Amino acid sequence: MMKNNYYYSLIIAFFMTLSSAFAADRPNVILILTDDQGYGDYGVHGNPLLKTPALDKLHGESMRLTDFHVAPMCTPTRGQLMTGMDAMRNGATAVCQGRSMMGNGISLMPEYFAKAGYSTGHFGKWHLGDSYPHRPQDRGFQETLHHPAWGITSLADHFGNSYWDPYLKRNGTEKRYEGYATDIFFNEAMAWMKEQKDADQPFFLYLPTNTPHVPNWVDVEYSKPYADVGTYNGVEVPANFYGMIANIDENMAKLDAFLQEQGLKDDTLLIYLNDNGSQSKEAAQIYNAGMQGYKRGMLDGGHRVGCFWRWPEGLKSGQDINDLIQVQDILPTLAELCELPKPSSDINGTSIAKLLQGKQSKLKDRKIVIQYSNRDTTAIRWDHAIVLWNKWRLIGSNNLYDIATDPHQDKNVANQYPDVAQAMRDHYEQWYAEAKIRFDKPRFITVGSDEAKSLTLYSNDWQGGYCDNPPNLVAADTMGYWDIEIEEAGTYEFELRRWPESADLPLSSGVKGEKIKAHESFTGFVGARPIHYARIQVAEFQETKVPKRDATHASFTANLKAGTTKLSTLFSDIDGNPLCSAIYVKVTRK
Repeated sequence: MMKNNYYYSLIIAFFMTLSSAFAADRPNVILILTDDQGYGDYGVHGNPLLKTPALDKLHGESMRLTDFHVAPMCTPTRGQLMTGMDAMRNGATAVCQGRSMMGNGISLMPEYFAKAGYSTGHFGKWHLGDSYPHRPQDRGFQETLHHPAWGITSLADHFGNSYWDPYLKRNGTEKRYEGYATDIFFNEAMAWMKEQKDADQPFFLYLPTNTPHVPNWVDVEYSKPYADVGTYNGVEVPANFYGMIANIDENMAKLDAFLQEQGLKDDTLLIYLNDNGSQSKEAAQIYNAGMQGYKRGMLDGGHRVGCFWRWPEGLKSGQDINDLIQVQDILPTLAELCELPKPSSDINGTSIAKLLQGKQSKLKDRKIVIQYSNRDTTAIRWDHAIVLWNKWRLIGSNNLYDIATDPHQDKNVANQYPDVAQAMRDHYEQWYAEAKIRFDKPRFITVGSDEAKSLTLYSNDWQGGYCDNPPNLVAADTMGYWDIEIEEAGTYEFELRRWPESADLPLSSGVKGEKIKAHESFTGFVGARPIHYARIQVAEFQETKVPKRDATHASFTANLKAGTTKLSTLFSDIDGNPLCSAIYVKVTRK
């Protein structure tokens, strides 16, 4: 009997070893991307005020990328993360004006995971398009809970929404949830992971928080410890900003406990990173790990961020990797670690899997380029462009910095190292020539498809003037148009709105200022506009109407052929003077 038990134990041990080896080959993946937290906004990175015990613990258990770079703004980083391609090449170079959408047909990270048999879930921010086929559920995510556009209170969001008890979209259907937004995303993500675990299904979870982006809203229990400090070295402490990070840290502790309780921690690869430098100028002044700059900036403080990789069964821990690495490297790395289909040859990223596993000591020498748009969607040569090569940084064509000796980037050494500067210029020129061709390809919103017979077009996705925030909605003085693809010939109804449908306000009406919660400076009755005429032009159809008094929208019906075209709209006053384009257009195939 004892002999049989001995052999039985050997058999069990053998299969447990096989199971462990399989888990190490095919981990679950959790990818957490915080919104506007900078490299200096961690306790473990040396911040003298901010307490982040859960993130500090994660740092200690992880492989850390210490020279890791993203774009200085959120959408370009997110597009690069999802595609493995430079922003200029995938098309998503800006936060709005039609440049928050990636090119049609580009394969995204969740699609690779889905093809490999993973369940794919997305809980949090997206900011890569709000109309079909650019929504997360159109691009590979089987489950999604998110807010539209850049964040809660954006123009595409539910009117008057808040971080507390917000309206969110679950697989395209809007629903109100109880609680604080960050807590909701973590809690719903954990519930989803539990379902996958119970079904014995490997999963890929993308959890991009909407915090600590503005508006700086958080419960006082998180902000008070920092508000009580008042000032630090003459700088006002950004209490709400720090409080939002403290809340994220608390959720990270809950997530870690959940993974431990569910037996998921050891065979789950958890990646934590930020999408750009700190949004808080005050936070960057208080502590920025020796760097200069913050969000939108071209110096390292704008685009060098934290990035931790923890996988107890598959990676080493507690070590730094100092190689130059970019966010585009994450997709090919996950493809190698998780045995996903080989990514497209179009990607720019390089797998760092062997570096993380200790099988490689250094990456091959390479130069990388960061270029994005900040309210300019034309992608001019050298505009908002940086070339990185080892510890060299070329900003624009004439400013060279050696961060190995000058991490604050105070001294331009282009004249001292002309050969280095020229080699980096040459690399950029070759890169730009190819990237610009891809950048110029249009990105279309599809109307009339069976997947979305009725959809809304939002001003943040139009091409034209900047119209992405509550002040733009109140002003209602911006023009733009959408590139659309009519998938099927037929009869279409267009509803032109100035206010979002959830506001239920007449076209020419204003609104009580307190309804625009993100901008408390609005007082009284604001935003009234003398809208008298409504005009639409799409393909060969054009028509002008006078909407009824107190109408919330102007309706048009058109018979259209299949194909690509532009959709243009205009609201004007009784004298025909242009006021603005329709900020929202609902399109329905009849």
